[in-house]
Amino acid sequence: MGLFRSRRVIGIADDALSFVLEASAETHPNEYMGFLRAERLDRLDPDAKLDLGDARGSDLVAVDVLVIPGTTSNSVSATVRENLIPNDNRTVGSVHSHPNGVLRPSDADLGTFGSGSVHIIVGAPYGRDDWRAFDRDGEVRDLPVVDISLPDPEEFFDFTQEDIDAEL
Repeated sequence: MGLFRSRRVIGIADDALSFVLEASAETHPNEYMGFLRAERLDRLDPDAKLDLGDARGSDLVAVDVLVIPGTTSNSVSATVRENLIPNDNRTVGSVHSHPNGVLRPSDADLGTFGSGSVHIIVGAPYGRDDWRAFDRDGEVRDLPVVDISLPDPEEFFDFTQEDIDAEL
């Protein structure tokens, strides 16, 4: 089953990207901010026909966004109350919007990219092509959008003590 995962993020679920684009548009003209959460590929839709090259079951797909209570934003920045960020091993990076439409990280953005392996910036007008993915150094990276059925959230935590013992 594999409770301890690779940190290689190989795609983003179409539903997750749609959520980010809609949330960014609703927050406009202020910035939107959240954290990308991922699930192992082998725990997602086994019947999906995905063209993800050399993908392994332990690779990750970003499937949802964690929004931190108390996040404040304006037209040029978003601030997260760091003491409210949970210790969540499913978090693989961040997502935020640039209401000015610029799809490249600012110096301030680069300062927040250290945690996680993929960071997404979406820009106005928040259409399907108005986003870019970056690595922690701010370099553009490929992040395919995958049309995959997401399991019921309750199934994400469907493991036993035997599974944990076998993994250790």
